[in-house]
Amino acid sequence: MQKLLVAAAAAALSCALPAFAAETTLVKDVRVFDGQKVHAKRSVLLEGGKIASADFKGKAPAGARVIDGAGRTLMPGLIDSHVHAYRFQELPLLFGVTTQVDMFMPVPAMQEVQRRMAKGENQASTDIFSAGMLATAPGGHGAEYGIPVPTLTTPAEAQAWVDARIAEGSSFIKIIVESGGIGTRKFNSLDMPTVKALVDAAHKRGKLAVVHISTLEDARAALETGADGLVHLFTGDAIGDADLKALVKLARERKAFVIPTFSVMESIAGLREKDIIDDKSMAALLDKEQMMTLHSSYGSEPKPQRMTAPNAVVAALHKAGVPVLAGTDAGNAGTQYGASMHHEMLSMTKAGMSPLAVLAAATSVPAKAFRLGQRGQVAKGYKADLVLVEGDPTTDILATRRIVEVWKDGELVSPARAKKQELVAQELSRKSVPLALPADGRISLFSKDKLASPFGTGWMPSNDAFLGGKSTVKVEYADEAAVSVTASVQPGFAFPWAGLAFIPGNGPMAAADLSNAKVLRFRVKGDGKRYAVAIMSKAGSIPVNVPFEAAADWQEVSLPLASFKGVDTSTITMIGFNAGPQPGDYQFQIADVRLMPQ
Repeated sequence: MQKLLVAAAAAALSCALPAFAAETTLVKDVRVFDGQKVHAKRSVLLEGGKIASADFKGKAPAGARVIDGAGRTLMPGLIDSHVHAYRFQELPLLFGVTTQVDMFMPVPAMQEVQRRMAKGENQASTDIFSAGMLATAPGGHGAEYGIPVPTLTTPAEAQAWVDARIAEGSSFIKIIVESGGIGTRKFNSLDMPTVKALVDAAHKRGKLAVVHISTLEDARAALETGADGLVHLFTGDAIGDADLKALVKLARERKAFVIPTFSVMESIAGLREKDIIDDKSMAALLDKEQMMTLHSSYGSEPKPQRMTAPNAVVAALHKAGVPVLAGTDAGNAGTQYGASMHHEMLSMTKAGMSPLAVLAAATSVPAKAFRLGQRGQVAKGYKADLVLVEGDPTTDILATRRIVEVWKDGELVSPARAKKQELVAQELSRKSVPLALPADGRISLFSKDKLASPFGTGWMPSNDAFLGGKSTVKVEYADEAAVSVTASVQPGFAFPWAGLAFIPGNGPMAAADLSNAKVLRFRVKGDGKRYAVAIMSKAGSIPVNVPFEAAADWQEVSLPLASFKGVDTSTITMIGFNAGPQPGDYQFQIADVRLMPQ
């Protein structure tokens, strides 16, 4: 997961009775996918936030809302089995995702949503079941986001670690096995004896233990420990027949489930969810910031061949009867809550699963795998979390996108859908007014008295300290309107940095429309080391970096803003000139920074 985690929603009780009087509704003469099989024609009665009858006969109760189901399909609300739900809690409902399984979130946020769910006060958001804190090594993946994470290193610590998570309210235990990284930065990883101890400790307390992996070798090792599930697969140009058979055999023998997370794997492979981006009905529910996230990706270049291995693995797992769950890893670049679930299901069909099997993978299968209680099926007594669509998604998976209505705890979601469509339409109708750039494009007005700028908050030192990092930086006026940046980049944050930042908006994280600018130019000299320009926009929480070098003599650097993939130049929040992430001491001087129209 590559997002800075902030307050988020979390796991809760599955069977909490709603504290409101939901409208009685009869969906009449509708095709029903009940989570496992199809019924050609039924009527379904909803009362008090529950399914009162999955095969109702007779006249509608007095005062009931009656909805015609002819030509339509009623199915359980979708369950996204892998998200990082740190924002947009209302968004998934608009796309029919009524439950999310969260893989990492701050404990207070988790407990707050548990409270809302227990009181039946969560109708406006998805229900979320969370691992809370994840199990990782010091300096491991998951510990890089500026949130204090309780790490461990030995098997002897496992039981106490698991017990502490259960006391906090974690619904299950998530374990990180990840030695990869970004650039020169590599993560520390738990060893397999410690992973095994964590799995055993979770099972001792009746909790599931799932494992994050990113390689074939780690997948097999995690399954050998007795883990209940893998929450990712791995990309690869190919997978050998013997390796494929061995992995599938192991997963079947261990009765494990697998969440491929095609959406984020495709992002890593440089692929974008064009089917969602180009779908007008889907885009009508996504504002500009939410759409920009879909336009981004982790991979800089499309490499569709990297999906060969996961496609083959999913096909083989499904054929062997291993439960495959639909999960997007939403919260990452190239994904979006709710919307990506429909792309995920399409990708699963492309990997060889039937539409009927994919629908089960998005409803009843995750409900059973994660022990989510009475949800994921259209059955008497189950939560009235339902989706009504035009057509038949059991034969055409794209029909899940033709949403007529969504119910959350028996309450209609259509008013929220209509409101969001109106807001998006209003946003599109508003013409953004780009900032007028200085005639010479110069945004650095450096002097002995002030590091000034012609607009915005201006220039300031920047480092990773506010995220728990240990890097330091000193910025001083040099001469000839240049500033000197002396940085010490230290381990302590997964992506450590220190440097100089320009804030173009009227306050921290306030956006500025710099779409008149096409090129960033500046002069630089320094110690010969490699640096990066980092640009952030409202579309993402992670800067997009483009490298440059600071040679011993002054030189001009010219960078097209189009080279910062995924950055929306109309909502830029920061332009940084940074040392890192390689630890060490750095020194450079920068002058004459300009934003040019060409």
